[in-house]
Amino acid sequence: MRENHNLKVLFVSVEVAPFAKTGGLADVAGSLPKALVSMGYDVRIAMPKYQQIDADMRYVTDFPVDMGGRQATCIVREGEISFKADGKDLNVPVYFVDNYHYFNRGGIYCYFDDADRFAFFCKATLDMLPKIDFKPDIIHCNDWHTGPICMFLNEKYKSYPFYKNIKTMFTIHNLEYQGNFSRDVLGIMGVSDEVFVPEKVEFYGMFSFMKAGLVYADIITTVSETYAKEIQTEKYGERLEGLLRKRSKDLYGIVNGIDYDVFNPQTDPAIYKNYNVETFELKVENKYALQKEMGLPKKDVPVIGLISRLTGQKGLNLIMDEIDEMMKEDIQFVLLGAGDEYYETGFKKIQEKYPDKVGVYIGFNAPLAQRIYAGSDMFLMPSRFEPCGLGQLFSLRYGTIPIVRATGGLAETVIDIDKDKKNGNGFSYEEFSSKDMLKTVKRAIKFYNEKPDEWKAMVKRAMSADYSWNNSASKYSDLYMKLTKKKK
Repeated sequence: MRENHNLKVLFVSVEVAPFAKTGGLADVAGSLPKALVSMGYDVRIAMPKYQQIDADMRYVTDFPVDMGGRQATCIVREGEISFKADGKDLNVPVYFVDNYHYFNRGGIYCYFDDADRFAFFCKATLDMLPKIDFKPDIIHCNDWHTGPICMFLNEKYKSYPFYKNIKTMFTIHNLEYQGNFSRDVLGIMGVSDEVFVPEKVEFYGMFSFMKAGLVYADIITTVSETYAKEIQTEKYGERLEGLLRKRSKDLYGIVNGIDYDVFNPQTDPAIYKNYNVETFELKVENKYALQKEMGLPKKDVPVIGLISRLTGQKGLNLIMDEIDEMMKEDIQFVLLGAGDEYYETGFKKIQEKYPDKVGVYIGFNAPLAQRIYAGSDMFLMPSRFEPCGLGQLFSLRYGTIPIVRATGGLAETVIDIDKDKKNGNGFSYEEFSSKDMLKTVKRAIKFYNEKPDEWKAMVKRAMSADYSWNNSASKYSDLYMKLTKKKK
């Protein structure tokens, strides 16, 4: 733990575990603030109060928010994330920003009025601060939904003394999702047409929430050094590479960590049999139980797991292209995910074709995800791009060896065993091709079958490594300190 820096940070995200989650953003937003509080920061979280959230919270305040001439009521309630660190009971205050019209719905995203919903959240979050008597030194915004906060601060709020010295950090978790909407949202935003120019928020005729963050934030981060470099190229820049190159001096890559309290095979209540690096032989009991749960015969064969959003980004087409060749191997394949109907239908058909070798669960099931991490021998991530990736970190924590395409954070965290015998913790390949993926999967299977002692050593190495927030939180701390010293 570092000494108390006396810095106040408002961490803003539309997903925060354990309250609301669809992917890795929630895991980061629920765990990084805990690491920073442990280091002595006064970190608080702001997030929307969705219908699904059932947590202890108390009423704090309510106030009107101007939405283009219409007043929308914001109700703020406060809860917390409690945890232990160094034997101390600590907590992260969480401010739930609520409005019945915008957030009392069954899901989080994909509504016709998402622009209005998240514009309201951004405005309400800023309006809330003086009312709760919390003036952060830094507002740490996460992904496109929060980009307008950086714009509002610069274009409107900094004329008020309370907001004058607040700095902003904007973290890109996935550049592909940008929040691009009709210019009509300018009215809801309450900003002038002067911001709707290519130098500011206009993006091919649309108002871009992501671009608002990239243009106006004091510092930009993303979730791995490799991805920070990749997004400055045409291949990965999603048409924003020019802006990112222009801001390259303010762009930093910090690989994500994971919450070692939550993701711990020794204490995880969701898995079948707890184990640690000293008792990892018990891991096989998780395999047998997973096989039973997924309707597969109990066999001592390599089980390859995959947990993912079912989208094109994840390289799932590579698996579908080569599944018949993969199934010639003596393996089993287990998949958990939801997303594009094409992939959902495709993998269900594969399960029907290979009922004794493939288990598929379409949907979101957090306990099952834990059991797949614990029960698989290998974890497949053939991503077209991957800003950081958390699946490989979870799998390493559980002694499940990743097979990945070397892109983004996967390239930084997975070391190919055939290239580095001493430090290797997985298998990787460079080209985004089904042939290279298949070749690497076969290489991993052969290693598993023919080098059992080296495999066990690799499992122990994976489980012994530190993929927690310890290192990464320190890097965020360094940037916070740099940001508060940065002149206007």
